[in-house]
Amino acid sequence: MKNLAINTVLEEIKTSLQNNQTLILEAPPGAGKSTLVPLSLMKESYVQNKRILLLEPRRVAARTLAKQMSKMLNESIGQSVGYQIKNDSNYSKETKILIITEGVLIKKLQNDQSLEGIGLVIFDEFHERSIHSDLSLALC
Repeated sequence: MKNLAINTVLEEIKTSLQNNQTLILEAPPGAGKSTLVPLSLMKESYVQNKRILLLEPRRVAARTLAKQMSKMLNESIGQSVGYQIKNDSNYSKETKILIITEGVLIKKLQNDQSLEGIGLVIFDEFHERSIHSDLSLALC
């Protein structure tokens, strides 16, 4: 994974998020945006003792991404990386990155507008826009 394109800008991403609440990242498919960026941000001070929510628009993609990221960490799904989708979830208290779908994020925002315990929300695949993702972005 060291040869992925995103590696050249990971430190810049970390610095930018240290100083700003918003970051827009555009890179070609396969660059490592969905996997390496969240994994590299897990231990940053602004998410320490908090969870990263990674919004993934499709259920199959959410499960697959959780599996891939867990494999990269040599862990089982539900340890550092987990997922929560409609009618299925696999995460624990120890989960630092929770991959969720749009409906799950809307419900989380309805139940807790401040997203207590969440240090960062990442909108992945944002080009696949929907009313749910636009509403979630506005509420975040």
